[in-house]
Amino acid sequence: MALVTVAESKEPPSRDLLPKEVVLYQYEACPFCNKVKAFLDYHDIPYKVVEVNPLSKKEIKWSEYQKVPILVVDGEQLINSSDIMKNMSSRIHPESSVLAAEEEAKWFRWVDDHLVHVLSPNIYRTTSEALESFDYITKNGNFTWLERCTSKYAGAAIMYFVSMKLKKKYNITDERGALYEAAETWIKALDGRDFLGGSRPNLADLAVFGVLRPIRHLSAGKDMVQNTGIGEWLQRMELAVGGSSRVES
Repeated sequence: MALVTVAESKEPPSRDLLPKEVVLYQYEACPFCNKVKAFLDYHDIPYKVVEVNPLSKKEIKWSEYQKVPILVVDGEQLINSSDIMKNMSSRIHPESSVLAAEEEAKWFRWVDDHLVHVLSPNIYRTTSEALESFDYITKNGNFTWLERCTSKYAGAAIMYFVSMKLKKKYNITDERGALYEAAETWIKALDGRDFLGGSRPNLADLAVFGVLRPIRHLSAGKDMVQNTGIGEWLQRMELAVGGSSRVES
């Protein structure tokens, strides 16, 4: 696929439909936050980022919703990553129905119903992988020096045991096998197309890409690319989404 074709797949909205101010309250490594960022980056919607301290959450004390992501659009609070993507899509494409295509809606739901559930058991699969993940989280998160030191080891230990519970809850006996199966299931859904949306990514493409983006450079993500056919699609998505449209606060 020619690079120019991928570049032309971006869909910036009309300037008159762009929000005046967009602020994302997030954790850098959160897959749900990365879903929202994939949407904003792909559509070239400028946004500011407030990195939330996951221990104190002082940055979102003003909100009754004590989770991330929170997207504030021209003063209006939007919550839940999937609802945020649908809301923003309706704002910038008012002439189109959101998730009108049955296939797109099915795979958009699949991300929340299945894909995200195989991630934690993989990135916290072993104590060493849990430490690897929390090293990334603490380096990119909003932590004080002391919090960074203690959270890396305490958080890794906690999430290692949480992942054990998730494995049992979702009946996952082979973590990597479940991840590889999910990746291949997605590639099969593409059915030879560059994107599920055809020549351009749709909301399902952006949701899958968003939740996978934070694990790309972890052991789980590297193993996934090496052992499945998802690598080429991920490269196409990287090019299609392009650079971050984040602006400094």
